[in-house]
Amino acid sequence: MVYDDGSDPLTAPRTSGTEGRDGFPDALKVLVAGGFGVGKTTFVSTVSEIEPLSTEELLTTVSEATDSLEGIEGKSTTTVAMDFGRLTLDERHVLYLFGTPGQERFWFMWDELSDGALGAVVLADTRRLEDCFSAVDFFERRGIAFVVAVNEFDGSYRYEPEEVRAAVDLKPEVPVVLCDARVPGSGIQTLVTLVQYLLTQTPAPAPAPSHGAHS
Repeated sequence: MVYDDGSDPLTAPRTSGTEGRDGFPDALKVLVAGGFGVGKTTFVSTVSEIEPLSTEELLTTVSEATDSLEGIEGKSTTTVAMDFGRLTLDERHVLYLFGTPGQERFWFMWDELSDGALGAVVLADTRRLEDCFSAVDFFERRGIAFVVAVNEFDGSYRYEPEEVRAAVDLKPEVPVVLCDARVPGSGIQTLVTLVQYLLTQTPAPAPAPSHGAHS
C-alpha cells in the first residue's frame, strides 16, 4: 500500500504531533489470538524486541478434561493470563502485542485485553482449524480489524490462503497469510500486513470547509 503521493506508509517521514498523517497514533495495540496451542506465545516471543512477559504454566492432569491435546500432544504449558511484547516497525509504528489465552475458560479476559486494540492477528492451525472460529467471531462482532495467519506447523497439511478463507468463511477483504511463528521475519511480515490493512480501514479525513463560501 502507498499514499496518494507514492510514499510508503511504513517508511514515510514522521509528522509533528501525537498522530501521523494517516491518523494512527504512534503506539498501536495489537492482539494475537487463536485457539489453544496454536502458537500465540511463540509468535509474541519471537518478534518482541524486549524480553516478553509470559504467564505460561505447566499443564496438569486436572486440566486434561477441558484442554484437549489432540494434534498437539507435545504441548506441556499453557497461557493463563496473557503474553506481552513490543515491536518497533519504524519511526511511526510501535506495536504493543498482547497474546490472549486460548482456552474457553479464560475467554472472559478477551474483553479486557481488547479494550483499545486497533487490530488483531488470528493464528490458525490447519490441523485444528475450527479452533480459530471463536476468535474470528469475537473480532467481527466488535468491529476490530484482523488478519488470519496460518501457522504452518511441521507435518501439517499445506493449504492455500484462499482455501483457508473459504473454510473460515471470511470476508473477501480480510487478509490471509501463511507464517511460521518460530521465524522472526515471518512474524514481522504478518504484522506489517496487519498494519497495512488497518491503514486501509482508516476513514479519509473530511475536506476542510471553504472559507470563501457564502450562505
